[in-house]
Amino acid sequence: MNFLADFSARFLSQLQSPTLGFLIGGIVIAALGSELVIPDAIYKFIVFMLLMKVGLTGGQEIRNANLQEILLPGLFAVIMGILIVFIGRYTLCKLPNVKTEDGIATAGLFGAVSGSTFAAALTLMEEQKMPYEAWSAALYPFMDIPALVTAIVLASIYTHKKRIASGEYSNEPGGTVARKVKIWPIVKESLQGSALTALLLGLALGLLTQPASVYKTFYDPLFRGFLSVLMLIMGMEAWARLGELRKVAQWFAVYSVVAPLIHGLIAFGLGLIAHYTTGFSLGGVVVLAVMASSSSDISGPPTLRAGIPSANPSAYIGASTAIGTPVAIAIGIPLFIGIAQALTDMGK
Repeated sequence: MNFLADFSARFLSQLQSPTLGFLIGGIVIAALGSELVIPDAIYKFIVFMLLMKVGLTGGQEIRNANLQEILLPGLFAVIMGILIVFIGRYTLCKLPNVKTEDGIATAGLFGAVSGSTFAAALTLMEEQKMPYEAWSAALYPFMDIPALVTAIVLASIYTHKKRIASGEYSNEPGGTVARKVKIWPIVKESLQGSALTALLLGLALGLLTQPASVYKTFYDPLFRGFLSVLMLIMGMEAWARLGELRKVAQWFAVYSVVAPLIHGLIAFGLGLIAHYTTGFSLGGVVVLAVMASSSSDISGPPTLRAGIPSANPSAYIGASTAIGTPVAIAIGIPLFIGIAQALTDMGK
């Protein structure tokens, strides 16, 4: 009972944080019909600044990290990115009125990582004074890229089989044409996406240069202010996307509520294995869980638009932006932090 009481108290206190407050504020003013508009260029600049700061922090920490400590969390990040897509392939895609390509694309987006959710989690953890490995930012691409690659490969296999069944390839000498899915173009497009580019650039600069002065005087002081504006924008965008989500099967809304929490809890369990075997901090476990619960809002959509052109963007982008991201930020992050804090208290 003490565990539940402590967890509930912490969870409610985290919901009052400014990070979550701005997200909810954005949803409320959009619902009330506000005409407030923040230009897309400002949104992209803010995302760049946040991910650069996260990358610079991680790069500086990697210099002092033991690479053996990174291996197991990195492996679990890869496993989660792939596993989430397969979970969606054999749950969401099997539900009534859900087009298989739409379901796979949605699973791919939920397997990939949201830079904004990631940044929000780090801020909330700092507010709660929860330590974590700064190099955990390097886990981002280990989950993001495998998820997108897996989704596009599964969608290509499904489309290929459907064409064979319809006789589209029957005129060829062998009866079928094996259409190979090229992995490198998918990886390349993911790496060239704005979110991963900013994060990887920050990691490289933090690792190979001495950015401490510009980090302390520019990136670090502005981080929370920029994040608050980003949360406001995301709240407004979430409300706007609800209209798109109503055009597709209601199962996408159900998946968007349930999936982030299930994905995060699975990743939390894997993180605990790393915690007890390699000393991976509970804060790091939270970071892994948040990445798994998030859904890509920057690099994922354009990659999936190109890789799965037959999928309906209103389904997978609407599910992610309108419901998935708010659930991950407003419920997932406080939930995982609360569990980690309760486990810390139990270990004392």
